[in-house]
Amino acid sequence: MPKASNRSLRTLGERIRAARKKVGWSQEDLAHYSDIDRSYVGGVERGERNLTFTILCQIAKALDTDVATLTKGLPGADK
Repeated sequence: MPKASNRSLRTLGERIRAARKKVGWSQEDLAHYSDIDRSYVGGVERGERNLTFTILCQIAKALDTDVATLTKGLPGADK
């Protein structure tokens, strides 16, 4: 995976973690409201998971935000 993608996944994970903490939820809470596994949430927040658009939408909806807010300005993959 190109370095820009790794950086993007880490940044996205950090944003998701910050949004989760802002609403006072645990990873388990986010997993429940997003209908995904808690261990998957941990991987996303650490930038270890290349999540699908569908999962990203589920997370954004649970956090009462939108995909654009979570992904704005992320570095793109090297071309």
